[in-house]
Amino acid sequence: MEHFIARQPIFDTKGRVFAYELLFRSGLHNYFDSEDFDQASASVIANSNLLFTLDEMTGNTKAFLNCTEKVLLEDLMTTLPRQQAVVEILENVEPTPQIIEACKRLKSLGYTLALDDFVYHRNFEPLLDLADIVKVDFLLSDEKQQEELARQLIPRGIKMLAEKVETHEVFEQAKNMGYQLFQGYFFAKPIIISRKDIPTNKIQFLRILKDVHAEEVDFKKLALTIQSEVSLTYKLLKLINSAAFALRRRVTSVLQALSLLGLREIRSWVSLLSISSMADDKPAELVVSSLIRARLCEQLALPCRMGDRKSDLFLMGLFSLLDVIMSRPLDEILKEITVEDDVFAALTGTDGPLRDILQLAIAMEKGDWDTVSQLTTEMQVDEQQLPAAYREAVTWAQDIYSL
Repeated sequence: MEHFIARQPIFDTKGRVFAYELLFRSGLHNYFDSEDFDQASASVIANSNLLFTLDEMTGNTKAFLNCTEKVLLEDLMTTLPRQQAVVEILENVEPTPQIIEACKRLKSLGYTLALDDFVYHRNFEPLLDLADIVKVDFLLSDEKQQEELARQLIPRGIKMLAEKVETHEVFEQAKNMGYQLFQGYFFAKPIIISRKDIPTNKIQFLRILKDVHAEEVDFKKLALTIQSEVSLTYKLLKLINSAAFALRRRVTSVLQALSLLGLREIRSWVSLLSISSMADDKPAELVVSSLIRARLCEQLALPCRMGDRKSDLFLMGLFSLLDVIMSRPLDEILKEITVEDDVFAALTGTDGPLRDILQLAIAMEKGDWDTVSQLTTEMQVDEQQLPAAYREAVTWAQDIYSL
């Protein structure tokens, strides 16, 4: 049976990925539809051992895994490495003597303990004495509650994690309260800044994107433009000489690299490298997420009967976070670089086949399984193909980003 997985990043105060929360369901049978949380939680742990490694999905960072009462009492978490696995105790787990004892065992073994969706009650004091991290839902709590929890728990040596952080403003607010970790799509809503505030190198990379997507690409001119950016030249040559291309002879010039790639591949890879360079001052997860979306959208081309649009689907996924990276409205950026009309429409919110593919990739990323099921049904895509495609996209993105 195929299994689905989603990774939700958890950031530190500097925007670096601290960990991922891993969310699963099994193929077409949605555990959460049947409200069998024990089975869902056990599936997470079992699949983390059998189907792939935690390293594969978290890139050597920590992994938060939801734990029910049954999972805790049966010591299922001890099958995972203590250095990486974070025991996330769900909010509906009652702090019974048996649960407290189970948590003490995990703590003595060196596991990190986190309390999910925490709302204070004195009954939870024994768990607070063991907890390393407390997660607070910023959509279900008010500012006074958030601040009070931070004031009480931080002096006890507990790290505070703000969950469901949806905007940059809330992120800054949580930081000011003393929260050290953050989960949510706050980076998906950029702060809009004026044209003149865009750093010079980003303007240059935007020019490169514009040149590579022109109706008639001048390869010699493009090569010269790329060569004017040392970092981009280095990355392009490193990439084309990597195992990803498996070329027999070493490529030593930008023009040679461009001639070997072909126009469609040039647009994909030069766009990828430009976006990576533009995002130097942003969380690395932005670039990785862009790459995962690009690869997943590309892999959906054949199942969606768009085999001739692989390159366009790749670029659609790749450009889907360009507004965040550039700190400008996406429609404004896309007007400056020529993309296909339906790609432009999909990226700016217009319904259609391409928009559905992008929404499916984003739903997989978020672990929004209801939307995944709905879209695959509407698009007549075999849902069981998605887990392997998503895992491959994550591995590929990590490998490419490391280059």
